[in-house]
Amino acid sequence: MVAYLLDWLALLLRWLHFVAGVAWIGASFYFVWLDNHLTPPTDPELQRRGVGGELWAVHGGGFYNPQKYLVAPAVLPSRLHWFKWEAYTTWLSGFALLALLYLARAEVMLVDSAVARLSPALAVAAALLTLGGAWLVYHGLCRSPLGRRDGWLGLSVYLLLVALAWGLSQLFAARAVYLLCGAVIGTLMAGNVFFVIIPGQRVMVAALTRGETPDPEPGRRGKQRSVHNNYFTLPVLFIMISPHFAFTYGHRYGWALLAGIGAAGVLIRHFFNLRHRGIVDWRFPAAGVALLLLVALAGAPSGVLSAGETRSSANLEQVRAILAQRCVACHAARPSFAGFSAPPAGVRLDEPAEIKRNAARLAAQVQSRTMPLGNLTHMTDAERRLVIEWAAAGAPD
Repeated sequence: MVAYLLDWLALLLRWLHFVAGVAWIGASFYFVWLDNHLTPPTDPELQRRGVGGELWAVHGGGFYNPQKYLVAPAVLPSRLHWFKWEAYTTWLSGFALLALLYLARAEVMLVDSAVARLSPALAVAAALLTLGGAWLVYHGLCRSPLGRRDGWLGLSVYLLLVALAWGLSQLFAARAVYLLCGAVIGTLMAGNVFFVIIPGQRVMVAALTRGETPDPEPGRRGKQRSVHNNYFTLPVLFIMISPHFAFTYGHRYGWALLAGIGAAGVLIRHFFNLRHRGIVDWRFPAAGVALLLLVALAGAPSGVLSAGETRSSANLEQVRAILAQRCVACHAARPSFAGFSAPPAGVRLDEPAEIKRNAARLAAQVQSRTMPLGNLTHMTDAERRLVIEWAAAGAPD
């Protein structure tokens, strides 16, 4: 019953995290689109009032006319909408999921003895330090002289994240590497809102309330971090869905695949940002697609039997014996492993018919070494090879 209730808690947290993320990313996409579609007003009255750009739009049966002031209106309205809780809710729910699914089960989800012999407590400490340390390094880069050169700063942040992915791959289980990279990016994004964007806006509002001309620097920094958040979106969305695709995070060079996929996401996002400004440059999406194809080719499995190859002396009973020892504790109708109330991903390996039905998925997980989790049950290379050969031979009885 405890495992069942924890599953419900995880479900609700995932739902909240997803909905809040959609709201946050949707707002980011919208405001970038809006900024790039504003046109100088032709009405002299709007010019006199300091309106620098406006837009007419129709949606949901109504007409909208958003306006952007060069500095601020002469009199601030009593009610201002602050776009912040989408970001805070996304990060808080994401951290709760991290704690529930990974930190609380570090011996299964974070630690892989084949990668590094970490105690669960040390793994948790390293994960938390990674989140805080990454923010401090990133924030320091943005506040350094490099922060005045957007292109070089963006490249430096990308290389920092690639180096982080490689470093994490030397410490943690493969799936946790991607998850922690996503948590780091999410922390950078939420940190930008909490520590830079919103405080900068408060400083500007306070100055205007006092009748003073606001310092433009907080606004510049906030704009820069908002643009960073916009480019972070596609990589972090990929990481959110990556647990469904073990051939990415489970690859021997999974960190490099992540670097390539993340770069492709940035190139594609840049195309749309330019397009909003009326610049259509197909080189960026073409480069992004080419990079994804290159990643797919580089990540293709090699050195194992391919599907349809029939040279195998393994039979179903041998495979079943291995799975009973290594996998069935989780992948059974009633899992005996603590923390599971149902078989992960609905995959059962406790009956011959279920084993044969899931043969291809089983071989992929065993080949990528993402299963068993953290190899807690110590599946040997010889056992992995036998399962892969059996599946490649067509899962014979």
